[in-house]
Amino acid sequence: MSTTAVYMGRNRSLEHLRLVASGKVRDIYEIDARHLLFVTSDRVSAFDVVMTEGIAHKGRVLTAISTWWFEHTRDVIQNHLVSTSVDDVPGLSAAQRDDLRGRIMVVRRAEPTTVEWVVRGYLAGSGLKEYKQSGSVCSIPLPPGLVLASRLPQPILTPTTKDDHHDLPLSPAQARERVGPAIFDSAQRAALALFARGSEVLAGHGILLADTKFEFGLLDGTLILIDEALTPDSSRFWPADQWKPGNNPPSFDKQLLRDWLEAQPWNKSPPPPAVAPEILARTSELYLHICKKITGRIPEGVNQ
Repeated sequence: MSTTAVYMGRNRSLEHLRLVASGKVRDIYEIDARHLLFVTSDRVSAFDVVMTEGIAHKGRVLTAISTWWFEHTRDVIQNHLVSTSVDDVPGLSAAQRDDLRGRIMVVRRAEPTTVEWVVRGYLAGSGLKEYKQSGSVCSIPLPPGLVLASRLPQPILTPTTKDDHHDLPLSPAQARERVGPAIFDSAQRAALALFARGSEVLAGHGILLADTKFEFGLLDGTLILIDEALTPDSSRFWPADQWKPGNNPPSFDKQLLRDWLEAQPWNKSPPPPAVAPEILARTSELYLHICKKITGRIPEGVNQ
């Protein structure tokens, strides 16, 4: 596979495995009753719409970064990762192994919670919009006078619903009612602890963790971390030396794509506009850059 190839996933069906779900980025297959295969494509979404074009290497970047965090946060909470080797997936042809190398995770099958667990350390995105209207985020009051990119007094949990089309904000009380007190308390502790660990590690690389989203699931009654962790798709990463409250810092994530789309005559409903090639290329460069920053290497399967 060339370094500029894009793997969109859905058109490369693994016929011998049952497709369980196909999301904006990942396709999930059943290996057996207790294990799933996550295949991370190069698809990219913005404003809950999947773009027609993909971002080269994106799936391998997300897999490499998630794998790194899964391995380095097991002392905070256990997770679903079993293997990232294509040799551990039964029935793959040689061509399929080449296509999927660096893109897959064999994971333990868990029952996901019905909440997405968003933690914010800085004010940006939908949180900023809500703050401007109400002075709060997810019903959590914040001090007056905050602006874009303001550091919050302390990280806050701002959960949302999980929806195929558009996630809706929840207050912590609503999230607690939705999943039950025991799950909520465990997930809140884990999410804040993971955010603290991520912030500490990234600070060592000169990066601020503005906000991020975690997903948790139940495995044999125990809450574990699932899906992905602290990736450019689920997080806002800002260069610390370019952060200044009131300004929009450059991001090591897909904010470049979001900003470009905001400037287009588009109503944020399908179909999306065709994304300019230079935006696709620059976004790919940003993803590879942050991957090397975090993991210390380029992803498996990427030749540079």
